[in-house]
Amino acid sequence: MATLQFLGAAGTVTGSKYLLEAGGERLMVDCGLFQGEKELRLRNWSPLPVQASSINWVVLTHAHLDHSGYLPRLIKDGFRGEIHATPATVDLARLVLPDSGHLQEEDAEYANFKGYSKHKPALPLYTYEEAVKSLEALRPIDESKPLELSRHFSLKFYRAGHILGARSIEVTVRENSSARKVLFSGDLGRYEQLIIREPAVPDGADYLLVESTYGDRLHAIDDYRARLAQIIESTAARGGTVLIPSFAIGRTQELLYVLRGMMEQGTLHTVPVHVDSPMAIDVTEIYRKHHEDDNLETAALERQGVRPFSPPDVHFDRTREESVALNNIRFPVIIISASGMATGGRVVHHLERCLPDHRNTILFVGFQGAGTRGRIIQSGAESVKMHGHQVSVRARIETIENLSAHADYGEVLRWLGRFFRPPRKTFLVHGEPHAAESLKGKIAGQLRWDATVAAYLQKIIL
Repeated sequence: MATLQFLGAAGTVTGSKYLLEAGGERLMVDCGLFQGEKELRLRNWSPLPVQASSINWVVLTHAHLDHSGYLPRLIKDGFRGEIHATPATVDLARLVLPDSGHLQEEDAEYANFKGYSKHKPALPLYTYEEAVKSLEALRPIDESKPLELSRHFSLKFYRAGHILGARSIEVTVRENSSARKVLFSGDLGRYEQLIIREPAVPDGADYLLVESTYGDRLHAIDDYRARLAQIIESTAARGGTVLIPSFAIGRTQELLYVLRGMMEQGTLHTVPVHVDSPMAIDVTEIYRKHHEDDNLETAALERQGVRPFSPPDVHFDRTREESVALNNIRFPVIIISASGMATGGRVVHHLERCLPDHRNTILFVGFQGAGTRGRIIQSGAESVKMHGHQVSVRARIETIENLSAHADYGEVLRWLGRFFRPPRKTFLVHGEPHAAESLKGKIAGQLRWDATVAAYLQKIIL
């Protein structure tokens, strides 16, 4: 019998992994890292409930680490199949995965140097070299036709509107002369976005897995540009730094796009902008290369010769020396640095310096998962642990959610409401428990669909 098992992003927003099995073959949809609370992170070190070598294929909805970052470990543990994704996702994964390996090695090395890890020695989940090796299995798809993996699995892709290359994936599962369509929403984007076109709507499916990150919230509809300008201008007046923890893929490019527009239009004074993330810099070049997901405004700017992601006084700090030099800046500046939830990377060092100074502002512009350093700071903690010691929080803490790349519950319901036919069963995934339960109630109440919240390691018969 054909089955579906939830190996991640069930009861949490991270670790996206779903396993389909039919006719003795196995297909994994997404292969992400667990992030946030220690209990979740430890799952990255636990063996999967199935042998990695028994999985025939992996297909990715998009390149964010919580959807792709476990791939090197899967290959290290014996996976020898092909990994399929859109061309843009493949290009992004070629940056994301080695960077993840490098950061894990760097964090382990730093923990050993400082002696704050309980593990002797601290080890990375996988290395830079193992991540580079995993790239050999990546295969870009041709979206113009269904991808026939075998007589048991075929795939169709629909624009998800989340980040460049992101797709919802419809898998037709065939066994014993019967066929079932299973639709994975992936991370759904928003309507009327700055850079990426809105999500496409499939006809429907027998089974639907839909994200619920913002299942209990609506995004603010205030003038976020005016608020962004106010935050930056007031921080500059104090002589402080605006530090923005930002995802290297998607959010950084949107920030640069917005800041360029505001500075060119005169609604924000020109302030030096430093992008302190080698990966974000490379990702920005990929956004300039790929135009298949561009909305009309982005496409028009490109035709006019405008560099959409380059504010007037922008600096791309690629080297470690350039990053360290930011510590010595004594004038107002905007620093955009990864990671977006402050779980690792260069932003942690900037936080360690900026948090104790009341003149500075830490601005969160995306979802902060439970247990992440970003959520702890955002929630009003007086101090936060970094590099083995507590750092005082005296800087101003601000949040602007309008730039989120995730659909809120209204936008998810709008997407679902356009289905030609309802699914037999809808599973809420990729959301914290309260958000998932809230969206479940809204789907059942407004659409009259059979909806349930998926459970970790739950297995169903299709």
